[in-house]
Amino acid sequence: MATQHDYYEILGVKRDASIEEIKKAYKRCAMKYHPDRNPGDPESERKFKECAEAYEVLNDSEKRQRYDRFGHEGLRGAGMHDFSGMGASDIFSMFEEIFGDMGGLFGGGGRRGGGARAKRGYDLETQIEITLNEVTTGTTKDVEFTRQDVCDTCGGNGAKPGTSPQKCATCGGVGQVAMRQGFFQMVRACPACNGQGTVVSEHCPDCRGSGRKPKHRKVEVKVPAGIADGMTMVVRGEGEPGFSPSGGGGPRGDLHVVVSVKPHEFFVRDGDNLILHMPVSFSQAALGATVEVPTLSGRDELKIPRGTQHGQTFTVADAGLPNLRHGGRGDLIVQVLLEIPRKLSRKQEQLLREFAETEDRAVMPESKGFFDKIRKYVAGE
Repeated sequence: MATQHDYYEILGVKRDASIEEIKKAYKRCAMKYHPDRNPGDPESERKFKECAEAYEVLNDSEKRQRYDRFGHEGLRGAGMHDFSGMGASDIFSMFEEIFGDMGGLFGGGGRRGGGARAKRGYDLETQIEITLNEVTTGTTKDVEFTRQDVCDTCGGNGAKPGTSPQKCATCGGVGQVAMRQGFFQMVRACPACNGQGTVVSEHCPDCRGSGRKPKHRKVEVKVPAGIADGMTMVVRGEGEPGFSPSGGGGPRGDLHVVVSVKPHEFFVRDGDNLILHMPVSFSQAALGATVEVPTLSGRDELKIPRGTQHGQTFTVADAGLPNLRHGGRGDLIVQVLLEIPRKLSRKQEQLLREFAETEDRAVMPESKGFFDKIRKYVAGE
């Protein structure tokens, strides 16, 4: 082994770190110590290769298990790569699932040979607003947006009609140029053609050589029942076109549609349940009553028993929202709020005073317990 440093310490992760945590840690480490960011620094070069070696072991369940049990000795004969003889671009290409196109930050990462390849287009994001009633049933929305699309005049190659892009003389159509820097040979995007492999001498008059023009687009999006505020739906292939060396475009990106649920006049959402704060009068709470409560599908009746207390909750089964996954319904939770009148008629005030004279706090369980506690507290008990 080229190094005996602890692999977990090299990547800065705990020994029980998940594969995703290890990938993120390796990405940070490799970006930090990449020779392009630290030219002429042999210590950064050494740490860059340490990161790759640590990731190769910890990302492989079998190698990681052997390393956890036996340390570095357990890796002998385990098919380890010799990173000491590799360049940065070789290491980036080995772990392309981590970096993807980010290898382009350092001259194209692990891409070797061949011409400039197609690149996926940018994703786009937009937002729609729906009501809580639409969450209940699901709905269909028309989404309108503007995207940079392939120019119809030049077909996306940026060249004036009747002409065509020519192979870049600087890179020979590869889209990359190599330069040696100390121990490494670095590969960068060709500055003459910006990595495209072709150059345009006469630009398209409509897009001015960009190959792209803004276009208005309208798509129909189906919103499933039970969707929550802030969730994102992805419409595949409705993003911007990518780049293709032959012109036109590469694979399109996607359209991300973020759902915003409009606040409701009565209901507050809690998962699949709905919460309703229902005001009731003193007499209704004391004597009991049957009251009408609103639901998303109309109205329902709720029986309030005698002696209902302020803040007490009642459940109307299956009057909530559908579950996005299994389709079951949540409940409507009705919280009773005791409403005290601000103004009383003379007769109402007289009747309440008469009632107050008959009140016996000692026989009311809640208040009796409360005042018993107060007496014990005052007495120092």
